[in-house]
Amino acid sequence: MISIDINTTETTEIPEVIISDDPPIIDKAEEIMDFTEVQASFKGGMEAWYEYLRKNLKYPSQAKRMGIEGVVLIRFVVNKDGSVQDVEVVRPLGGGCDEVAKEVIENSPEWTPGKMGGRPVRSRMVIPIRFKLQ
Repeated sequence: MISIDINTTETTEIPEVIISDDPPIIDKAEEIMDFTEVQASFKGGMEAWYEYLRKNLKYPSQAKRMGIEGVVLIRFVVNKDGSVQDVEVVRPLGGGCDEVAKEVIENSPEWTPGKMGGRPVRSRMVIPIRFKLQ
């Protein structure tokens, strides 16, 4: 048998760890509502939305060359604070239109959040973005 003698001068006691019998607390992410009493909207209304699109939505040159026209459907979440997240293309069009449509939503100013029971909630939106050649 080997005997090891360790001489230590440290006097710090390690506190005893007590494990509770209670189940762990799990924080749930706030629910994202598909339907709300008051739908989320662009601040300033539809006129402000169309003005924002006129200034920020650029028709992709590849789509112009290929004569691509149509609608890109974009789905995203409007948070309680009006910020936008989880932007995704639901129905693509191609020719660079999908990326441009996604980017214009990602960079949009804050929205007015949807409401349930008079309180702001996270809500899911689906918006069509139309590309039409002149």
